Amino acid sequence: MRTRQLDWTNTVIVVSAHIMAVLGIVYLAAFRFSWPTVVLAMAWYGLCGLAITGGYHRLFAHPTYRAAWPLRALYLVFGAASAQNSALKWAADHRVHHALTDRDEDPYNISRGFWWAHIGWVFFRRPGEGDLSKVRDMSADPLARLQHRFYVPLAIVAGGLVPAAIAALWGDLLGGLLVAGFLRLVVQWHATFSINSVAHSLGERPYCARSSARDSWITALLTLGEGYHNFHHRFQTDYRNGVRWFQFDPTKWFVWCMSKVALARDLRRVPPHAIERAREAVRAERLSRAGRAA
Repeated sequence: MRTRQLDWTNTVIVVSAHIMAVLGIVYLAAFRFSWPTVVLAMAWYGLCGLAITGGYHRLFAHPTYRAAWPLRALYLVFGAASAQNSALKWAADHRVHHALTDRDEDPYNISRGFWWAHIGWVFFRRPGEGDLSKVRDMSADPLARLQHRFYVPLAIVAGGLVPAAIAALWGDLLGGLLVAGFLRLVVQWHATFSINSVAHSLGERPYCARSSARDSWITALLTLGEGYHNFHHRFQTDYRNGVRWFQFDPTKWFVWCMSKVALARDLRRVPPHAIERAREAVRAERLSRAGRAA
């Protein structure tokens, strides 16, 4: 296993953001509770969440559909507000995760433990980090290149200054910064990180028994539908994670709605017979194991 070097920039940012988030809770509890500020934080959380799940993940990392430039721009602005790196770097890491799942090269390898997969990996540099060769297709998008170039100022403005300025309209600039900015950000970080940790630890594996990725409706509730992770790892070209009609996947519903107003197109779906074949293969493998054990 390679020795990893501490990433001081990430460490300072993550620790500082958590401190500011705690101050946001204290501010709400002890100084000023403002419903407009809380609603703003929830709205920002939803927009940033969709930017990660529908944009960074299902559009950029896995081109499961195409999006018109206004939708891509929305994803890139609120993706920057999520402070999870530029779309190019996020997608590069995620493609490595899929190519080398559960191996040492996997950035958030669950085999190194729950907390490593959840947040520990963020604090360390990796060999080859920053290599964008796996996202050359994305580099053809001028909006993605622009966001990558100006990611830091865009993250500061969209993630903190704009929510603070909006909350200032009702006289709560500090609340906007602490609650809609930092508290919202930290909650969203842990929701996203739960895909790397909880979704590789809790749930069922109906589509691929050999992958650590799991399907869990609990994780789906936390992540706007990203909790059906076993399906996603088996069929990563499908724009859906919750493939069944009753599964909670608001990102899928959002992308479908965008396709109805011409902001998304070419939504990719795995044929039902391929999905059922995968389920049958898992059932057969489990029956075989049970027979050998008996």
